[in-house]
Amino acid sequence: MMYKFAGFLMFIAGLVVFSWKRKHLLLMLLALEFIVLSVYFMIFLYLSFLGNEYFFGMIFLTFSVCEGVLGLSVLVSLIRTHGNDYFQSFNVLW
Repeated sequence: MMYKFAGFLMFIAGLVVFSWKRKHLLLMLLALEFIVLSVYFMIFLYLSFLGNEYFFGMIFLTFSVCEGVLGLSVLVSLIRTHGNDYFQSFNVLW
């Protein structure tokens, strides 16, 4: 019971940081990775109670790593073109 509460608290903390730090792309990506980590923790707990079948957990971990790499590539291209990771420094419509 305590582990479920810890996973839910991690998820809520990640959402709070994601909503507060919306000016910097790097902090938003870190908050998203923390949310993914908390979801992975809750999936791992759920699968361990079912019967130790961790195949779906490994697939989820693979997709979360791919998502992290894609976010870092967007961050690098943003910094190369605009010089920083502020969302206010560039206009999406132009």
